[in-house]
Amino acid sequence: MPNIKSQKKRAVTNLKENAAHKAQKSALKTSIKNVLKAVSENDKAAAEKALVNAASCIDKAVTDGTHHKNWAARQKSRLTKAVNNIQ
Repeated sequence: MPNIKSQKKRAVTNLKENAAHKAQKSALKTSIKNVLKAVSENDKAAAEKALVNAASCIDKAVTDGTHHKNWAARQKSRLTKAVNNIQ
């Protein structure tokens, strides 16, 4: 446990930031899974709706520094391709 006051504050701040970061990553994974689930069920309307939500979450992850912009571009491309290939 830290003895310096500023380090005690950093320890508390890091815990809060870690919890928020973990929640954001979990929401991101869930939104991606929702798109893939709709694609596997061949439900184009639901997949397109889920894709909009997932793209928003992915962009927010890049803005917040959670993921790299190339990762985001790759994920959005893969999800869009999957949705567009639904018959």
